[in-house]
Amino acid sequence: MANNQASDTSSTLLSPRLVRMDKSTNDDLECSLHCLPKQLMREFKHVFNDEYLKFGDSSGDAVMADVSGNSPLRLLAIPTNQRAREDLVGVGDHIEQEKDRLLNVFITFGKYICEQLRAKGFWADYIDPCSGLPMISLNCNKVYSEVDGMECLLNYKAYNAGFCKILTHPKWGSAVYPATIFAHAPADIVRSLIESLPAGDAI
Repeated sequence: MANNQASDTSSTLLSPRLVRMDKSTNDDLECSLHCLPKQLMREFKHVFNDEYLKFGDSSGDAVMADVSGNSPLRLLAIPTNQRAREDLVGVGDHIEQEKDRLLNVFITFGKYICEQLRAKGFWADYIDPCSGLPMISLNCNKVYSEVDGMECLLNYKAYNAGFCKILTHPKWGSAVYPATIFAHAPADIVRSLIESLPAGDAI
């Protein structure tokens, strides 16, 4: 499991854990659940505007009772990180192939999480790691910074390399592939969804 002590922040609702979508593979993702801190709320509104309020029957209040009256709807982030088989700071065809593999793993995961939540009547979207743009909300053209998000939510460190900002994982260094899902849903429902996934291998 990831270094939870180093990555828990005041926004953490579920500490980082390794999960996998397909038990037949070793394609694990580290994921956690967070409420949006003020700093990230500004970034979220910059990227999504009020798209999350247009979904279903949301009335516009980010904290309100869900349809069953049990838990309040909250704006949530599910940051994910994958351990790359290559240092992604490098260049070459093998690096690009590894990025493609990691992208496909995340897209499968992000699509699953969003489909599950949207089927329950809750807004959810995930960021395209290639462009930084939302995958589902088509009217959004502002880029989300995965590195800034991981710094804010998980206290992971980053450094500048030329014009690029490079994320470093506390255990994997720069061999890491970050990507994020956002949701407007009760935290307990999202937490249960994450906890229902098969556990990945401890690293």
